[in-house]
Formats: sequence, C-alpha cells, structure tokens
Amino acid sequence: MEGNFRLQAHMTEHAFNQGALADRVNEELKAAGHKGTVGDRTVRNWVTGKSRWPHQRQRDALTAVFGCTPVCLGFYPPGTPAPPYEDPSAMLRRRFCTAATSALAVTALPAASTRSTTVGTSDVIRLRDGLDRLTLLDQKRGGHAALERAALAGAAEAVGLQDHSASQTIRQRLFGVAADYTTAAAWSCIDARQLDRARSHVNEALRLAGLSQDPVAQMRVWNSTSILAHQLGHHAEGVAAAQAAQSCAITRRDPLFGSLAHARAAIGHAYQGDRQATIRSIGYAEEALVRAEARPRPSWIAFYGPAELHALTGIVRSRLGQPVEAEAASHRALSALPASFRRNRAMTTVDLAIAQLRQGDAEQACATTEDAFTLMSGSPLPGRLRVLLGDFYRDLLTLAPSTTVAREWADRYRSEWSPA
Repeated sequence: MEGNFRLQAHMTEHAFNQGALADRVNEELKAAGHKGTVGDRTVRNWVTGKSRWPHQRQRDALTAVFGCTPVCLGFYPPGTPAPPYEDPSAMLRRRFCTAATSALAVTALPAASTRSTTVGTSDVIRLRDGLDRLTLLDQKRGGHAALERAALAGAAEAVGLQDHSASQTIRQRLFGVAADYTTAAAWSCIDARQLDRARSHVNEALRLAGLSQDPVAQMRVWNSTSILAHQLGHHAEGVAAAQAAQSCAITRRDPLFGSLAHARAAIGHAYQGDRQATIRSIGYAEEALVRAEARPRPSWIAFYGPAELHALTGIVRSRLGQPVEAEAASHRALSALPASFRRNRAMTTVDLAIAQLRQGDAEQACATTEDAFTLMSGSPLPGRLRVLLGDFYRDLLTLAPSTTVAREWADRYRSEWSPA
C-alpha cells in the first residue's frame, strides 16, 4: 500500500506535517459549528490510505484547507477504484513546472477516465450560475465558513477543467471564473473577519485574474483587496488597491465600475485624514455613477448603486468628523437599499447609530441599533458587523458612560454581538 499519494503531495506543497494538518482541519470544523476531533492518528490514517473516505464534515473541512475537492486530494468513495499510484515528488514537479506557452498551474485531477473530454461555453455558464447563487447567499446572510468552502470548491473545479481539451478563450474564461470564486471566498473571510485567510485567497485570486486577462475579474479582486487593506488598518495599501482598480479597462468602459473604484479610494483617503483627496474622490464617484447606464453586469456588483454610494458617503463623512452629514447619507442609503440586502442594511443601520451618537443623542442611537439586530435575526452576525457594533459600544462608553441607556444596551445586546 503506497498510501494516499495525492494528499501527501498537497501536504508537502502546503508544508503541513500531520499535526499541523489536524490543527487546520479542526479550525475549519469549529468554524462550521462542529467539534474539532481530528488528531494525528486520523491524519495518519488518511495518509496511509487506511481511511479512504472521511466523514462529510471532515471532507468539507479538507476542501476549505486545500481549496480543492476530496477526490483531488486522493480520497474516493467505497466501491470506486483507487487512483493509480504516482510518486508524490513527481506530482509536485508537474504541479509547479508548466509549459512556457501555457503558463498554467493546475491542481491534478484523478484519472477517472482515459477518454478526452472537451470543455466549452456551457461549462463556463454552469460555473457562473453557481457564482450567482453564492452572491445571493452572501447578500442574505453575510460571510461564513460554508460560503467560503463552496467558493473554493467552485474555484477548484474551474481550475481542474484546464486539464481537459478547450480553446484558449475558454481556458481564459475558466481562469476568470476561478478568480471570481476565489474572490468570493476572500470576501466571505473579510466579512467574517478571518483576515489572514482572506489575504491568502486575495493573492491567489490576483494570480488567477492575471491568467484570465479579464478586466472585470481583475477589478473585482482589487476592490476586495482595498476593503481587506482597510480592515487590516493598511490604509495606504487600500488607496493603492483602489487606484489599481481605477486603472482596469472595465472602469473606463463602464462608469459604474469606475464609480466604485473612486468610492473605495475615498474611504482610504478618509481613514488617512486627507480631507481634500476624500472629497475629490467621492465627487468623482458621484459623477461617474450619474453616467452609468443600465446594462447586463455580473451579479457580484449588484450591490453597488446610489444606495451603496450613499452608505459609503456616510462612512466617509463620519471619518471626516461630520456626523450630521453622515446621518443624512445613511438615511438616504437605507431608503434605497433593497430589503434582500440584509447584511448591508444592518451595517448601514449601525453607521447611522454611530452618527446619531456622535451628535449627542445616545437614546436614539441605541434605539437605532435594535433595527440591525432585527434585520439579522435568525442568522449569526457576520464578523464585520460585530466589529462595527463594538465600535458603537466603545463610542457609547466614551460619550455617554454613565447613562442608563448605555448600561441597558450593554446588558441587552452584549451576548449577541460579543465574539464567542
């Protein structure tokens, strides 16, 4: 028994020993709400081939860790033949050494059939339909472990199809789809405040978007890179990423994308305290949005329009110390945001409460936050929303520390927004 050579190769590639892999799988299990029960012995059974098909929750966790399906990792269901043996070192050489004409770095797939399979437009459309479903899930619930896992599985499938016969155009489209899926995984981590993992996904998405030569995929990655940088407190990097988004060809062809890129730059300038650059960028965003026409666009950018620009303007005005203007912008955003955008509405509601609090109206601000909890009722609060509520609570303690309403708010909501 040579063992699970594919898992061995992936572990070598990621510099995992058995203990390190057990720890990472347990992290994924806990993030999904399960107990972390995987130990060295479990991983040893996987590596030796003694355990050929882990439990579903373990397979899901392995998919999230490696970004590819269990079959790609050398596991196979009972009743199906094992993949033919291949030396793990040879596998790694093939994974990292690519032809100069193709510059492809793909995950090895099991040799289930020797028949050549052609990949075409229908495969690209099918994968993009999956992206649309993930976008709807994000709008409703926000970032979470299951969404990240699904996105990584979609990316792995898109990259894996490169092993089949396809035209160069289809190959580039598949790389674009893989970049979109990987960016969706990154965004899920950003929203869940798992920022180290988000950084890893963003870096991979940038590579895939470059291979795709798709300006929309590239713009999407730079947009997420800018958001991630601000979450990490790297505001100069956030501005640079927004400027990279502005340089993408799609922002010149479609003012809607250009508006979003300028709005991201405005956020970065506001966090840096550059008032003039902030006002200039938000002005550019408003001007570009006026020029944007209705046309077919990817589902991921459906969140952006006048309502989202109002919400971002509220954040910018708050950072510039203009709570009255921030409150007005947040009200305009909430009046226009679709009800289906639960997470976005909850975030903007807390931004509104912060603006009210900074005008001295603690009672109204606390009442406003109730709407955010109501909006997300039935779903765990995404990490970004928890952090924003934490910001509100800190402001509440600073600006109204001895008020009854501050104590009541903390007593009522601490268990709902505080990290577990």
